[in-house]
Amino acid sequence: MDHNLAATTVIPNLPWIIGGGMLIAMAAIAGWVFTTWLRVRNGYPLENSWGKAVYPRKNDETVERVRLLTQENAQLRAELGAIKDRLANVEQIVTDSAHSLEHEIEALRGIAN
Repeated sequence: MDHNLAATTVIPNLPWIIGGGMLIAMAAIAGWVFTTWLRVRNGYPLENSWGKAVYPRKNDETVERVRLLTQENAQLRAELGAIKDRLANVEQIVTDSAHSLEHEIEALRGIAN
């Protein structure tokens, strides 16, 4: 009975089984190539066969790129700090009660008159 099962089910579908296995293997290889490409593109270290990080060699171009990125990062942090200060002032103006703001405006008008 097992011989009939193999002859009627497995052997006629053997090309599909082999093709499916090859398709899965090719998808796994393509995924590995894609993740390696992403790591290289975004500057992440590659790994050797033991899982230890393999860093690329440093040259003048990479050192200069890191220096420029560090400068840009410092500038953006300074700009972000200034924006936070301005936002705090705007929040204070918005959250002050309208009543106290009205009294301050009337007090200033009273001084001018």
